[in-house]
Amino acid sequence: MKVVICAGPPTSGKTTVIKQVISRLQKKNINPCYLKIDVLFADEDLIISQEFRIPARKVYSQDLCPDHCNVIVLGDAIQWGEDIGSDIIIIETAGLCLRCSPYIENSLGIVVLEATSGMNLPRKIGPMLSLADVAVVTKIDLISQAEREVFRANIMEAASVSIIETDALHGINIDHIIRIIDRMDSYSAPSLLRGNPPVGTCTICVGKKEIGKEAHFGVLRPLESDIFYRGE
Repeated sequence: MKVVICAGPPTSGKTTVIKQVISRLQKKNINPCYLKIDVLFADEDLIISQEFRIPARKVYSQDLCPDHCNVIVLGDAIQWGEDIGSDIIIIETAGLCLRCSPYIENSLGIVVLEATSGMNLPRKIGPMLSLADVAVVTKIDLISQAEREVFRANIMEAASVSIIETDALHGINIDHIIRIIDRMDSYSAPSLLRGNPPVGTCTICVGKKEIGKEAHFGVLRPLESDIFYRGE
């Protein structure tokens, strides 16, 4: 089974891209399944299940960091995909932290970026872009050619990735993604997260609500100096 992990900011068009990919995979007699990881609400699993008649699930991270949730559930998700006999599992994740990488080794990492979200977006989203394999730029029909060139240059400055520009609603250039999927290797265990997760051991992680460094222990960051550690 192959593993594709699709991340990107909210409203970037991830689900629209995925729907176009699934449609083309089915035409090639490839059987996909789908998992959505989000925080509080998602109905993409229902939409995709009903439209394409494929197995689809969702997981809410709720009080758990969505990026942590992504890492924790990926093992079970891949096992689920293999158990039901899918040829490929497509995982759509919110990827909200901007410091964690949602991608794992032996997978295809796709980041979906909205061209109308500002020219500096590629500089703001960290490992979600820099550790991806492919950057899919959506809504290119809504900006000028000059803006497209600047956006593309900013992606290339931030990461070494393949760039695919698409009008996802109409399926423009989606076939490029399918060719990349065709060439990728199958998943093999064990697999590791790409990149190093950010340091985040602190009392805030366990729910302490007071503000100010004096009230907390663990890895801390004050205004005027670098991070430090307080506690045993």
